[in-house]
Parts: sequence; C-alpha cells; structure tokens
Amino acid sequence: MIAVIDYGMGNLRSVQKALEKVGAQARITDDAQEVRTAAKIVLPGVGAMAPAMARLRELGLTDALRAAVDGGAPLLGICLGYQLLFDRSDEGGNSDGLGMIKGHVKRFTHGKVPHMGWNQLHIRQEDCPLFKDVPEGSEVYFCHSYYVDPTDVKDVAAATDYGIDFASAICRGHVYGLQFHPEKSQTVGLSILKNFVEAVS
Repeated sequence: MIAVIDYGMGNLRSVQKALEKVGAQARITDDAQEVRTAAKIVLPGVGAMAPAMARLRELGLTDALRAAVDGGAPLLGICLGYQLLFDRSDEGGNSDGLGMIKGHVKRFTHGKVPHMGWNQLHIRQEDCPLFKDVPEGSEVYFCHSYYVDPTDVKDVAAATDYGIDFASAICRGHVYGLQFHPEKSQTVGLSILKNFVEAVS
C-alpha cells in the first residue's frame, strides 16, 4: 500500500488515480500511524511551505514521515511536497522544511514567473530508478514560482533549464523528489510513477 499524504494542500485524487493506473494500491490518508507503517509514501502538494509545515505538524505527520523514512520506506515528494523535503524556503519569509535533504528553496529571478507548462528533463543520475527507460530530454509539466537549490549537487537526479539550470528532480537514498507534476505529464509522468511503484525499493 502506498500512502498519499493528505494535509489539505494538494490534488490528491489525481495523484491517487495516476498511481492506480500504473498498478499501485494507493490510499489517501492523514493518519500518522498509517504513514508510519506504509510500504511507500507520496507527499504531493500545491501552495507554500509555511502553512504546509504547520498542517503537517498539527496532524503529527512530520514525525511520522521521518520515522517511516528512517525505517526504510521510500518517499516521493511532488511539487510543494518536493520542496518540503529540504531545509528551508524563502517563500513567505524564511520557513523551515522537513530537513531530510540539505538545500534551500528560492524564488525564480529569471524568466516569467511562475514557470508554467512543458519543459525538458536533463537526467543527471543515470542510475536513479525513477528514470528507468525515460529518455533524456523528455518533457514534463511544471507549475511553480520557487525552485530548489540542493547543497550537494550529487543529489540532483535531473535538471531543467529555465533561465538557470535548476534541480527538477532529486534522488538521495530512498528519498526522491519531483518539482514537476508526473500526474499531469502524460506518458512520461506515468512511466516515472510506475518506476516508483515497481523499481524503487
């Protein structure tokens, strides 16, 4: 069972449906105990880090997420859920994240903001299981005004050019993150979710 985290800030049903389409059993939940015992976890989200973190703490999900990951459960963050994996964000002041991966979330200062629409993935980690059989240069769907600047460039699984090269995906141990929306990225997005379901352990 894959736990899809419900903290009131995400298009949960579309993520759940995409996971089910690639053969997963996915349950939307805000129950901390279910998260602690889930085989795999997806943390989706849209919005800003500060209210998201406040809601996760209120539900007891920050500790549950850390306990699950410490116990070996693979975790996939999507969009805001990806940004939440990092130390802090400039959005709405200086907001603390989950701190699972070292890095800082910053606002774009190049190009039109938000970065919205289709753009290319340039794969940096050839052995990242999320990108098994995903061609270099594949296009995926983005919608965001802030981007992640990881402390360790080795964590960057894929990069995307939007005035700067930003980290559009990360892979560190069994923690993964996608700045784009795989559930809106048609065949490529479904392939990535299928890899999370089948190839990630």
